[in-house]
Amino acid sequence: MVRRSVEGSGHSYSMATAEEREAPPALASAPMPVVNRANGSSAFRSLVATMLWVGPIYFTVFLCFIALFLCRSTVSLWIIGLLVVLTFGPVNENSKYGTAIARFMGRYSPGYFHVSVHIEDTKAFDDKKAYVLAAEPHSIFPIGAVSLLDIAGLMPLKKTKVLASTAIFCTPFLRQVTTWMGLIPATKRNFTNYLKAGYSCIVIPGGVQEIIYMNRDYEIAYLKKRHGFVRVAIETGSPLVPVFCFGQNEAFNWWKPEGKLYIRISRAIRFAPLLFWGIFGSPVPYRSPVQVVVGKPIEVKQNPNPSTEEVAELHARFLSSLEALFAKYRVETGHADSELRIL
Repeated sequence: MVRRSVEGSGHSYSMATAEEREAPPALASAPMPVVNRANGSSAFRSLVATMLWVGPIYFTVFLCFIALFLCRSTVSLWIIGLLVVLTFGPVNENSKYGTAIARFMGRYSPGYFHVSVHIEDTKAFDDKKAYVLAAEPHSIFPIGAVSLLDIAGLMPLKKTKVLASTAIFCTPFLRQVTTWMGLIPATKRNFTNYLKAGYSCIVIPGGVQEIIYMNRDYEIAYLKKRHGFVRVAIETGSPLVPVFCFGQNEAFNWWKPEGKLYIRISRAIRFAPLLFWGIFGSPVPYRSPVQVVVGKPIEVKQNPNPSTEEVAELHARFLSSLEALFAKYRVETGHADSELRIL
């Protein structure tokens, strides 16, 4: 199938040719995959937008070391005070300046990673509905999941939220930036309330467990014991959408400890401690292309009190759809040798 790429609103979209538009009704009605590409034309703006997301972690660690080095000094007390205020103080998600920063990041950060969003059937999405988009894998930074937010303009959904680990919202600077971008703590209450309010929720079911088992030789999806997102989808009647993100693990190099103690600590704090670095050992990530594949929504019949069997059945359908999505697109996205292991 021949496609053209046209520029618009900061992104490029795959369009059908005249011959395809004049195809017979039987063929024209078939779902046509669409590829939306992020705007990576300005390398400098893309870098700045990305560092506004990645940088807060490094900057917080840097300030902590400075405070320790200048222990008992006035400067140390000021730094500690600043970090405490930024950790526990209120954050206005509708802040004028915060919104401007979020829009800048949403427009340019995906372009740094040359993000392309492959939507299997764009007509299957109704902006008046709320969807559960379950994205895998997590990787060090969930670049693909964040690229599905409405501020990025790569999905045909106007109201979206990303459910993220509560540990993020205890981290100074990162807490403010992620709130402005549209991330919320991953609690069942938030999940349910935002779906009912008409927001499509992007979740990463594997969460911190995937970072623990992350491997350079294959992709990990920690899903066999994850049934909560499926249950919420049934309780709210929200269609469940499989999403797979290719290339995320190539954005950084990393080192993490091994062993049972590391796993226990990570589970307890809901965060996997590890060292990661990018270009020349710096915080700047590699500009590795990230390909996000969005599958067809799995329609869900609403049931406020789903049975264990009902949840298990939909969970099995989701796993099957995710595996099929991975197998179908790994060659097209340049990852023919990639392997998916579901734990």
